[in-house]
Amino acid sequence: MKKIFMLLAMLVFIAGCTNQTEETENTGDKETTETVTYESENGPVEVPANPKRVAVLSTFAGNLMELDINLVGVDSWSKMNPNFDEELADVEEVSDESLEKLLELEPDLIIGLSNINNADKLKEIAPTVTFTYNKVDYLTQHIEIGKLVNKEEEARKWVEDFKARANRIGEDIKAKIGKDATVTVIENFEKQLYVFGDNWGRGTEILYQQMGLKMPEKVKEMALTDGYYAISPEVLPEYAGDYMIFSKNTETDTSFQETETYKNIPAVKKDHVYEVDAQTFYFNDATTLDYQLDFFEKSFLENE
Repeated sequence: MKKIFMLLAMLVFIAGCTNQTEETENTGDKETTETVTYESENGPVEVPANPKRVAVLSTFAGNLMELDINLVGVDSWSKMNPNFDEELADVEEVSDESLEKLLELEPDLIIGLSNINNADKLKEIAPTVTFTYNKVDYLTQHIEIGKLVNKEEEARKWVEDFKARANRIGEDIKAKIGKDATVTVIENFEKQLYVFGDNWGRGTEILYQQMGLKMPEKVKEMALTDGYYAISPEVLPEYAGDYMIFSKNTETDTSFQETETYKNIPAVKKDHVYEVDAQTFYFNDATTLDYQLDFFEKSFLENE
């Protein structure tokens, strides 16, 4: 009887632990998978302590690449990013609709944005954690992903290093262009242009939040709250700063650049427009942030 009570006490203790162990039979041997509880925005989720096969359905592939996490599936936007070509060459393209493909890939963790479809079905395939875009700031987001995949220390070190580099480069940029100079970030899609606030990718977090560069008043008025604002090419001069970052989609209409309206913008006349491939510039994951920072350093400090 004493042995039974001891056994029951041990089982209660094990059940109450955060770290759990699942044992599965594999040709007579035991394969052990340790799990931990991640406190997601939707509540606690049991996830692998050290995930080996991660599928990313939106936005966060570059964070996981920076943390050296093995990816078995990524979203279409990540697959289109030229900067990710080499690392994602053998990684499958997946979405929240490709349930059969995800089953075949056998991920041990699925990560996506909070607006993904089929969340309940995805949870049947693997533990699924979602994040609401901009619920936390872009650097805290990287740390949260680090916590999720047991790489918090590495994530925090990257954030501190990134902030130091961005601050240094930002001070050099302000010293060169003047602390009151304004910067506008634009992007073209079909026959419309977009201007961006300070938290919608395209390097805006670096320019405005980290470096403290100034946004034109018109952009601040129309784009700061929602993150972006659609304009026609005809009114671009009203939103143009002393410098412009043009996140350019070459496969859509860029004929506005041939108009007198565009050519007469002071930033254009002074060659203060820095163009970059939009597909490399969309997001604010850690890998893309490194690329954006390098682009800003070369554009502002090595030009002219």
